[in-house]
Amino acid sequence: MNICLVAERARCENELQHGASMMKQASMHTSNGSSITEFLLLALADTREMQLLCFWLFLGIYLAALLGNGLIITTIACDHHLHTPMYFFLLNLSLLDLGFISTTLPKSMANSLWDTRAISYGGCAAQIFFFLFFIVGEYCLLTVMSYDRYVAICKPLHYGTLLGSRACVHMAAAAWGSGFLNAMLHVANTFSLLLCQGNAVDQFFCEIPQILKLSCSESYLREVGATVVSVFFGFGCFVFIVLSYVQIFRAVLRIPSEQGRHKAFSTCLPHLVVVSLLTSTGIFAYVKPPSISSPSLDLVLAVLYSVVPPAVNPLIYSVRNQEFKNAIRKVFAWMFFNTDKLPNSLHK
Repeated sequence: MNICLVAERARCENELQHGASMMKQASMHTSNGSSITEFLLLALADTREMQLLCFWLFLGIYLAALLGNGLIITTIACDHHLHTPMYFFLLNLSLLDLGFISTTLPKSMANSLWDTRAISYGGCAAQIFFFLFFIVGEYCLLTVMSYDRYVAICKPLHYGTLLGSRACVHMAAAAWGSGFLNAMLHVANTFSLLLCQGNAVDQFFCEIPQILKLSCSESYLREVGATVVSVFFGFGCFVFIVLSYVQIFRAVLRIPSEQGRHKAFSTCLPHLVVVSLLTSTGIFAYVKPPSISSPSLDLVLAVLYSVVPPAVNPLIYSVRNQEFKNAIRKVFAWMFFNTDKLPNSLHK
């Protein structure tokens, strides 16, 4: 009898252990990305007053970006004098900027206004996709724009041949296509991972490094490999931009007149400032030493490379461009005075 009781007790204990093991495995599987219904984004502020302040600040930046980039798109589309390769690429850059800033800010503003942190699983995947799509497309387009400046300054006699309308369309399409393929690759890799470290994202928008922190699967190495490929691709674009500007500066310094050098530099400086701002903030955000990393610093850097460039790009490209400012005046005259000619007051 005692032997039977001992055997029965051992069997029950084995069944209980097996059941506990099965429950643990089930719990791990429920943490998979396919079962997570939402993620929690990083709150921009701790107090309600600061959240509302962040909302109004982001709203002002967003409206400025919409107005500036919308004005660039409208002006270039309406003024046939601006139908040149340089302004065609600038129009595409403004479209990418509008998409770029619209991917992150509206959701962050809504969360600050309604005092919530939630973003749906599908919304997070879509945010990562469009974020990568627009930022990679923008960086590729900036590379194309550096080639445009190189040809215009170093090979002006071949400008019409090398940058015809068909070539410009193909280069712009290649930039947009590169962003799309890069985004598809990373989203497919990232959201196929097993996520078992919760659902809190330490950023005010969804981004891949923060999602990888939630993974407990060894398959994250696939995403690391895809990231390395993207880094080399981005480095190649950066080297191309640097080499282009080395040749540009050499050619500009050989221009005999000071006025000619000033005009050449004025067409290159806005592009160089935009490239430097996007590259420096992005690189520092992702390769900074862990010893200086902190949530506050990460938040500031994320704002610098994801919010500031789309908002200030229109100002950078228009403040020193007299041709573009004259075109804006014509557009305003047409909109408010319904005439093709500028009022006399605008000529002063």
